[in-house]
Amino acid sequence: MTYRLSYGTVRESQRRAIHVLRIEDDALTFLEIEDLAERMRERLQSRGELTAEVVIVQGRGKETLRLFGAPHAVNRVRTAMFNAAVNWTPFTLE
Repeated sequence: MTYRLSYGTVRESQRRAIHVLRIEDDALTFLEIEDLAERMRERLQSRGELTAEVVIVQGRGKETLRLFGAPHAVNRVRTAMFNAAVNWTPFTLE
């Protein structure tokens, strides 16, 4: 299935980044979100990033915003989003 996505990164360390996908469309089920995260990890592995962290963001406002991923990565992304430190670009995952 095709989703409207935005992509951004949050710097984790000097050599590592957390990759963030934001779902612009409807709310997805947990299984759809896991599938999307796995497809992104596969894409990153093909580029040579074997242990890439991926966080999926779903929702529009503060009331409906949900983040999925490893707890430390989710905390970093949430902080970066609060500080408007994530630059979003349109993205397709096919």
